[in-house]
Amino acid sequence: MQTLLLAGMILLFIGAGVMSARLWFYKKQINHMREELSLLENAETNYQLTSAVSIGRTEELIEAVNHLTARYREERRVLLRENRIYKESITSISHDIRTPLTSAKGYLQLLRGQKLPKEKKAEYLIIVEQRLDHVTDMLNQLFEYTRMEAGELELEPETLNAGNLFAETLSLFYHDFLDKGCEPEVFITKEPCRIHADRHAFVRITENLIKNALAHGTGGYRISLNKENDRMNLCVSNLTDSIERQDMDKIFDRFYTTDKSRSRKTTGLGLAIVKRFTEHMGGGIQAALEGNRFTIEVWFPLAQESSTPSS
Repeated sequence: MQTLLLAGMILLFIGAGVMSARLWFYKKQINHMREELSLLENAETNYQLTSAVSIGRTEELIEAVNHLTARYREERRVLLRENRIYKESITSISHDIRTPLTSAKGYLQLLRGQKLPKEKKAEYLIIVEQRLDHVTDMLNQLFEYTRMEAGELELEPETLNAGNLFAETLSLFYHDFLDKGCEPEVFITKEPCRIHADRHAFVRITENLIKNALAHGTGGYRISLNKENDRMNLCVSNLTDSIERQDMDKIFDRFYTTDKSRSRKTTGLGLAIVKRFTEHMGGGIQAALEGNRFTIEVWFPLAQESSTPSS
């Protein structure tokens, strides 16, 4: 009996010793992790948690924590990059808006402060109007893009004759091409080319593509709309001296502009709006640069023949 009691006590002491050792190891591991977490909290580092002792499932816990911290670091990097781009964009847009306003104010002061011939007054008034039109266009693009981002811009798709609407919109830029000293090569299919799209959005896509070509193109304008199998293709192409190969991955990014001097009066939102509208209406878009020829192609699936056409 005494022997059994003694053996039981020995086993209890051994068990207590083992438990004490395990608790000590756990405590050591927890203290080690606490120190490393404090280091991660107070320093910008890619350091990962390590194991002081291998016990239980603590290594699984460390791996899970390292995974979470890696995801947090990546999200933080993305957030910092987005904030930097946002601040740079606000600064650039402020400059873009302030420049034509300052110019317009200068011409208004000339009109007010000097006795000018009627011809000169008329010239200055035209310049002021042009500057204000640039500002209005920039603000409209900002407002439109903001509404798109907030999900407040509701589209109302209908069956459109894309060829007719494209030709009408393109004709509005006749004098702009004359001012550039270039006449574009234009091809618009004579076949009915019906798509299911929002009228305003399709017109905005066309306008922004042409405005982008006029702003960044140096000539060689080619503009076309045709049918290819079961889709409509809209293509705008021009020669350029401001777009380079490294720009292509960012060409549809918001606020991105290849004009580093920002002298072309653009917000960098035109092509971003084109991409958003196109994809939202089930179409596709791509850009290409071959030598110094820049091309943007937009396509939409053709509407079913049973749909009622709208001009």
